[in-house]
Amino acid sequence: MMFSTSSQLIIMVPILPEIGATLGVNQFWRGMLLTSYAVALAGSALLVGPASDRIGRRRVLLLGTGLMTVTLALHTVAADYELLLIMRILAGIGGGMLSGGSVAYIGDYFPYEQRGWANGWVMSGTALGQVAGVPLGKVLATAFGYRWPFLGFALTMAGATVLIWRYVPSPEADLDPERVTFRRGIRKYRRVLNDATARAAVGSYVLMFFGFGLLTTFLPTWLETSIGLSSYEVALLFAIGGLGNILAAPSAGRLSDTIGRKPIIVWTSALLGVIMLVTPYMVSGFYSVAVLFFGAMATVGMRIGPLQSLLTALVPDRQRGLLMGLAVGAGQGGFGFGSFVAGLTFGPLGYVSNAIGAACSAFAMALLVQQRLPEPAMDQAASRA
Repeated sequence: MMFSTSSQLIIMVPILPEIGATLGVNQFWRGMLLTSYAVALAGSALLVGPASDRIGRRRVLLLGTGLMTVTLALHTVAADYELLLIMRILAGIGGGMLSGGSVAYIGDYFPYEQRGWANGWVMSGTALGQVAGVPLGKVLATAFGYRWPFLGFALTMAGATVLIWRYVPSPEADLDPERVTFRRGIRKYRRVLNDATARAAVGSYVLMFFGFGLLTTFLPTWLETSIGLSSYEVALLFAIGGLGNILAAPSAGRLSDTIGRKPIIVWTSALLGVIMLVTPYMVSGFYSVAVLFFGAMATVGMRIGPLQSLLTALVPDRQRGLLMGLAVGAGQGGFGFGSFVAGLTFGPLGYVSNAIGAACSAFAMALLVQQRLPEPAMDQAASRA
């Protein structure tokens, strides 16, 4: 599921030039394809989060994978920009069901002292998408058109739906007994946001995804037009970055189970900020950008698992979906806004403005986590759950 979800999203970045050439849209409207997906995902996560606290995560995962399978298959009929935009919005709705639901499921199923390990392995599916799915999708898009990668990811998502249905059990979690209504949902979100720790958790997600949107939206365009990389070199670059993620994420998750989540989140965020800051000035060709991108994606993989594990311990079971829905929704809103800002600044100011903004976002996240997010002890997390 993580492989398919991440691949169909990340593939949008390296195939934006093919989409622009095929459909005749400029850089701004290409960026809107990412923004619309992120906004739809944010809205979906906010609605589904409280619902998952009521009906359980397994049902949400099955509904999300089923919707995503159908939507990705329908990308093959998106013959113009408007239809493609609609498909990306529908895919975002499915993505919103899966993003928060998967993290909340781990929080329900695994004890706190194992969640770093579990999140690290689950998120390695995202990295596998970079290593295998995105390069293959880029090759297919370059050779046959931008619709072909989505058909392939529809097939793998269909397989994920079957696997979840057959092999993923319903965890024994303390679900919310109250019936889900719009008014109750608003009241619960307000209650959560009254807590300073929850606001800091949501803010960390916003900063993380805002910086990622700034960094990646026009990275392939910059590499192809200014540095001179070919489309195949860009595909290989994403595979190298995914390899860094695969190597780093499980180990960082396991280490966070031992030494704590916060030190890893803070130091990897700071290191990522440094890498982002120097990228525009140190890239001269494929090898230099490969080293920097490998390091950047390794640090991204090292911080996401510990951060998710930390967030699952901040609230009890019956509020976990609510908090993750809020965090994921706000985070994707941050990604959409980052992509939007990148589209505004890339043309007049160049890629250096995107990289500096992303670096500032990473530094701000490190400071926020260090100052505002507590590190719950293992026994406290267990009692809260």
